[in-house]
Amino acid sequence: MNSDAKTVSEYLSDLPNDRKEPMKKLRECIINNLPKGFEEQMAYGMIAYVVPLSIYPKGYHASPGEPLPFMSLASQKSYISFYHMGIYAKPEVEEWFKEEYKKRVSSKLDMGKSCIRFKKMDQIPYDLIEELCQKIKVDEYIATYEASFNK
Repeated sequence: MNSDAKTVSEYLSDLPNDRKEPMKKLRECIINNLPKGFEEQMAYGMIAYVVPLSIYPKGYHASPGEPLPFMSLASQKSYISFYHMGIYAKPEVEEWFKEEYKKRVSSKLDMGKSCIRFKKMDQIPYDLIEELCQKIKVDEYIATYEASFNK
């Protein structure tokens, strides 16, 4: 479910009541632990965290002229989605996340390549998301992104 919201505040205010607090708390976890250089914006109908063009002028190869996406947060019909491209790009980060998730959450991890789905709002591991946000710095992410084209 993509939103037509133009700002993060508008996106958050448009959420159903049962999603407002978990989304606000997830956003706070991300913002408070986001490495220097990433920026928050609206993109693809979601709250996005990107490498701005001022840091990486080449931008995103799939959408020239747009910043390089890193993380996104969205309220979907049946769950909250948290997208983290570092999990997709760095297998060691994915393994770390899966192991830590098992230690902290009793329900099974629902995850795609870069998407973590939270269906039970009372089982979101906020502390784990905070740690995940700190795992990859901007320069490291850019290097990993560029290396993917040189394989």
